[in-house]
Amino acid sequence: MKRRMALSAAAALLAVTLCACAGQAEITENGGDAAAGEKDLKIVATIFPEYDWVREVLGEKAADAELTMLLDSGVDLHSYQPTAADIMKISNCDMFICVGGKSDAWAEDALKESVNPDMKVLKLLEILGGRVREEELVEGMEAGHDDEEEETEIDEHVWLSLRNAEFLTEEIADALAEIDPADADIYHANADAYREKLGALDEQYRACAENAAVKTLLFGDRFPFRYMTDDYGLDYYAAFAGCSAETEAGFETITFLAKKIDELELPCVMTIEGTDHRIAETVANNTSAKNQKILVLDSMQSVTMKDVEAGASYLGIMEKNLEVLREALGTK
Repeated sequence: MKRRMALSAAAALLAVTLCACAGQAEITENGGDAAAGEKDLKIVATIFPEYDWVREVLGEKAADAELTMLLDSGVDLHSYQPTAADIMKISNCDMFICVGGKSDAWAEDALKESVNPDMKVLKLLEILGGRVREEELVEGMEAGHDDEEEETEIDEHVWLSLRNAEFLTEEIADALAEIDPADADIYHANADAYREKLGALDEQYRACAENAAVKTLLFGDRFPFRYMTDDYGLDYYAAFAGCSAETEAGFETITFLAKKIDELELPCVMTIEGTDHRIAETVANNTSAKNQKILVLDSMQSVTMKDVEAGASYLGIMEKNLEVLREALGTK
């Protein structure tokens, strides 16, 4: 309810802003906006992976585009609330990319404020269709919600599959080619080159899983990596599902995970990016050996523009995740 109220307030402010802009804008002879320095393409992506895929497909044409990542300050998709400025960017962009799930349901209302009838809207879950998975409640996991009141959750972390990334990159190239047909060949060539890199990394992940000493990952944390484990036939246990808002694990969950580590002789406890790894540490401290290493897999849910400016890329993060995975699985 709070998110809906915030969005309504933002939309109201946007309406006033749009009216003011309409009254003040200067129109050129060809009917365009006379704003100085305006970019040829305006593209808004909600999260980092989308942003980086677009950047790769644009390639040398990125200088001609205004590319925005909305969640650019480390805010998690599940708790993000758009501002009036965010809705303004969405309202007049040429292409808008979102996950298209429960976590960014606010986008539907934001799109109603659109002043660009030709806008291309890409929703990852919609594009992937049958590739989309539901969240699983695996043995030992905290439920996280009342099953009598909540419907089955869709696992929205589709970007953590390199195979999904390949498919979505091609869709992005097709969409850009429709918006800017003059540069269609550039976009498709860039997408093909990038998809080749994604495919090569996917092959390295496959080899890592095939040659692993163990086939199970255990997370003392949320688990947003189901698409990854499904791709490579790995099993997993976790304290919470990927979209869970829980931050404290019960005694039974801790005990179950610790015993599972002992049973499977796992060398480490996994967690996701962030500074709070207390649950993973507690799980390790309740095992027989108490010497398991804490390893971090990056789910890319807190990448900031500062990280981007420092060189962060989707491919680079997935390469680092592969190194972590090799250690976790004991791959030689």
